[in-house]
Amino acid sequence: MAAFAGICSSGVRFRGKESGSLAQYHGLRPVESKKMASAMVRPSGSISSPARKCRTIRAVASPTVSAPKREKDPKKRIVITGMGLVSVFGSDIDTFYDKLLQGVSGISLIDRFDASNFSVRFGGQIRDFSSKGYIDGKNDRRLDDCWRYCLVAGRRALDNASLGTEVLETMDRSRIGVLVGSGMGGLTAFSNGVEALIQKGYKKITPFFIPYSITNMGSALLAIDTGLMGPNYSISTACATANYCFYAAANHIRRGEADIMVAGGTEAAIMATGVGGFIACRALSQRNEDPQKASRPWDKDRDGFVMGEGSGVLIMESLEHAMKRGANIIAEYLGGAITCDAHHMTDPRSDGLGVSSCIAKSLEDAGVSPEEVNYVNAHATSTLAGDLAEVNAIKKVFKDTSEIKMNGTKSMIGHGLGAAGGLEAIATIKAITTGWIHPTINQYNLEPDVTIDTVPNVKKKHEVHVGISNSFGFGGHNSVVVFAPFNP
Repeated sequence: MAAFAGICSSGVRFRGKESGSLAQYHGLRPVESKKMASAMVRPSGSISSPARKCRTIRAVASPTVSAPKREKDPKKRIVITGMGLVSVFGSDIDTFYDKLLQGVSGISLIDRFDASNFSVRFGGQIRDFSSKGYIDGKNDRRLDDCWRYCLVAGRRALDNASLGTEVLETMDRSRIGVLVGSGMGGLTAFSNGVEALIQKGYKKITPFFIPYSITNMGSALLAIDTGLMGPNYSISTACATANYCFYAAANHIRRGEADIMVAGGTEAAIMATGVGGFIACRALSQRNEDPQKASRPWDKDRDGFVMGEGSGVLIMESLEHAMKRGANIIAEYLGGAITCDAHHMTDPRSDGLGVSSCIAKSLEDAGVSPEEVNYVNAHATSTLAGDLAEVNAIKKVFKDTSEIKMNGTKSMIGHGLGAAGGLEAIATIKAITTGWIHPTINQYNLEPDVTIDTVPNVKKKHEVHVGISNSFGFGGHNSVVVFAPFNP
C-alpha cells in the first residue's frame, strides 16, 4: 500500500479503484454556480500526488454582480437557540470552550482496549462519560457509544434551548425535525456482531446488531426519545458530515418544512477496528512518545491526524418561531454550501477548486462579501497535504487576509470525524459570543506558505463579524457553514 499523507480529503492517498458517486439527500438545496478562477497555483512541495491530474472544470459566471444581501424574511432567517455536546473535555459547553481557550490538549494514551501492540496508541478518548438523566440504564448498556453521545448532546441542546420534555409536549412536534449524521455509525456494535458471527455463528448475533450499526439511528433514537416527528434522517459524508447536516437542516426551515431542526454529528470510532483501520491507511500521527503534541496543524513537523470522538448538536430555528416563543438567540446561521472535488477518493484537488468554490458559494448563500469574514475555524487535520491545500483555497477567496484569524480546534481535541463539524461549529459560535479565539496549539515551526494568523499557542481577543467553519471528507466532500452575531 502506498504511503498516506492525510485523511478525509486532506491528503490521504492510496492506489485502488475510485468511487465516482455522491448520494443525494433530501434537504440539500441546489446552489447556483458562481464564477471561480479556473485553477489555483500549486505551491512547491505542498502536494505531491500520484493521483490523476485534475480535470478542467468550467465554472459558469453568475448573472449578477450586485452587492450581497442577507436574508430579511424572519421565516427564512435561521438562528441558533441551543447547543449541546459530548467531548473529551466533558459535556458542558462553557467548560469545553474554556479548555480550548487555555490551550489544553485532550489527547492521551488509549486505555479503552489493549492498544499496546498498535503502532498508534493515543487519541482524544472520552473518559468518565455519564448519560445519567438522559438514557435509562437498560438502553445505556446496549447502545453503541456513538448513539449514547448523540442522545446526550441532542438532549442537552434541547435543554439549552428551553425545549425540555414539558415544553415540547405543548408544541407541534411535527414541525421539529432531527438531522444528526455519523461518518462511521455504530462501529463497536458492527464489530461485535461480526466477531460473534465468526467465533460463534449467526445464531449468536444480537438482534441489536443491525439497528445499532446503521448511521441513521442517532436521529431516529433522538426522535423516539423526544417525540419529534418532523424531517428525520442522517447524512454520512465522512468528516464533512455535520456541516452537511447543518446545511440541509437550514434548508428544511427555509422551505417551510420545519420550524426547528436538531442538527449535528456524532462519532465513536476510538476502538480497535477504528484505530486499526486508520493505522492501515497510514493516516495517523505516530508520535506515541508525546501524544499531546501530535496534532499540530500547519506545523512543518506534522505527521498525520489524531483520532477524536464525541458529538456536537445545534438547535436551528426560524427567527419568527424563536421570537414568538421568546427563545434566547445565541447566534445566527447565515448560510452554507456543499461541493464535491470530483477528483479522487481521498486526495484533494491540487488546484483547490472544490474547496475554494465551496467557500465562495457559502458566502453567496449567506449574503456575505469576503471582506466581512474575519474568522475561519479551519478543517486543519494536521496532515501533510491537506493543511496547505485548505490554506491555499482560503487565500484564493480572501484576497486580503490581514484581518482574519484562523485556528484549528483539532490541535486540542483530535479529529472527531463525523462529529468534527458539530464540535467546531460550537467552537465557532463561542468565539462569536465571547470575543475570544482559541489558540492552535503545537505551533512551533509554521509552514512559510501559511501567512494567515493561526492564533499560535495563545488565545487572542477578536471581535468576530462573520465566521466560517470548514469540513471536508473522503470522496471529495466539501462543506462550509457561515455564522455571525445575531442582529435583529
